[in-house]
Amino acid sequence: MKSFRAGYYIREGMSSIFTHGFMSFASVFIIVACLIIMGSFTLLAVNVNKIIGEFEDENVVLAYVNESYSAEDARALTGAVEAVPNVRTARFVTREEAYDSFLSGVENKSRFEDIDASVLRHRFVIYVEDVALMERTQENLLGTEGIASVTANLLVARAFVTLRNIVSGVSVVIVAVLLVISLFIMMNTVKLATFERRDEIAIMKIVGATNAFIRWPFVFEGFILGLFGSLFAFLTQWGLYKLVTDALLSGVGASFIQAIPFSRAALPLCAIFVAIGCGVGIVGSSFAIRKYLKV
Repeated sequence: MKSFRAGYYIREGMSSIFTHGFMSFASVFIIVACLIIMGSFTLLAVNVNKIIGEFEDENVVLAYVNESYSAEDARALTGAVEAVPNVRTARFVTREEAYDSFLSGVENKSRFEDIDASVLRHRFVIYVEDVALMERTQENLLGTEGIASVTANLLVARAFVTLRNIVSGVSVVIVAVLLVISLFIMMNTVKLATFERRDEIAIMKIVGATNAFIRWPFVFEGFILGLFGSLFAFLTQWGLYKLVTDALLSGVGASFIQAIPFSRAALPLCAIFVAIGCGVGIVGSSFAIRKYLKV
């Protein structure tokens, strides 16, 4: 059984990196640039989805109880309302509580002295699981016994869903395109490096070296370049994210926009960077050398 000469392959791969310094630098630069762009769009999508989610949480549905129901009878509908699909929470509000809440937001309360809570209805303030299903939820609530009418801002809900889908779709497309581009550039960069060593590879083939023996140093070279590039890209992404968020949120935006801390995304982002960087390096090197093994 032939032994796997890991030490030899690693030494040859490292030697090739320093021997072809410019090409190695170009490979790492390409990986770093593509990963930073992909990471920036990914972090942007995550933050936009977070902001949209916060606005979605404020987009409530109001279910008004039949006016003939007493407060006790209306409150007894809580279980039926919460059982409606897509309802996350339902908070019962009496007409008196609704009236007090209304007055608290009015400056000139004397204008409403002749109006009491009896003009209002008991209601449920409802938060849904998914705003995309809000219209169906509204229909189901209307079919619940004791619910007279339902108010839901469907236009805003549709806008949130559309914006979320656009951001997610664009981010996926951009990441996919950049992944293909980085793989293509990496393959061509390695091809240029292997072109300079075509005579060396041909001689090794003539003296009986196996394809695996010739290929593995290039694979390790691609892995090392990918690993170094991904780690450098991660550290750079960290610094850029902190710089941009500090600059944007130090002003007026800080009052209504809160970016997610980088620490929350650091571990998965680092894992993705390493996986993509090393994967691109290994695949690019493997495909680039195939042509020169056909001697």
